[in-house]
Amino acid sequence: MHNGGVREFILSRVLHGGADANIRFTGLQALLVGLGFSERVKGSHHIFTRPDIAEILNLQPRGSLAKPYQVKQVRKVIVRYKLEEGVE
Repeated sequence: MHNGGVREFILSRVLHGGADANIRFTGLQALLVGLGFSERVKGSHHIFTRPDIAEILNLQPRGSLAKPYQVKQVRKVIVRYKLEEGVE
């Protein structure tokens, strides 16, 4: 699967909401970068920002997976700003 396909797959899993506890952190990271977010790392915190988005997403991995409540935060931002349309 090429990068765009991986992002589309992760995006559909995030938007569906049924697998929040089983989203790989690296997949969520790639999705956000693909959606135009800048990433800054401070210790275990991965901070994602985008100039046109008010929210700052502060994510931390739990092992190789993203934390379910943080997946939910990402979903809310994607839906609120209609970012799903920007995935290649």
